[in-house]
Amino acid sequence: REVPPAVWYRQGPCQVFMAGFLPFSAIYIELHYVFASVWGHKLYTLYGILLIAFLMLVIVTAFITVALTYFQLAIEDHRWWWRSFFSGGATGLFVYTYCFFYYFGRSGMFGFLQTSFFFGYMLIASYAAFIMLGTIGFASSLVFVRRIYRAIKCD
Repeated sequence: REVPPAVWYRQGPCQVFMAGFLPFSAIYIELHYVFASVWGHKLYTLYGILLIAFLMLVIVTAFITVALTYFQLAIEDHRWWWRSFFSGGATGLFVYTYCFFYYFGRSGMFGFLQTSFFFGYMLIASYAAFIMLGTIGFASSLVFVRRIYRAIKCD
């Protein structure tokens, strides 16, 4: 069956942007302190707050991905697998975008070696966050889809 066309705000890029922005907005303040401790040689002592921020990131990612998967299924678009993965992982792209703000606005680093070192390592860390959060988004959407389709009764 052919998938009906969707309006612009229900298409993939817009939903992936929203799905990445909401979890990122939950952690961006903690991200500054983590960057300052890793790249700015400052001490970080709030590990309990960091754990709470990480749990909040995981929960918000799972919930927003499930909600967007539901909206996608509601307009009869059954192709949710990759979109749920990219929706969950989009926060990693926002983390890498934040790296540019931190490097040029807050860090005071300069030079080719520091620039390549910083952006290289942050690319690896952002990619790891993309894969981790994408997997969380896909797994939560998979559990959701299996649960709602298991509840359907055919008479």
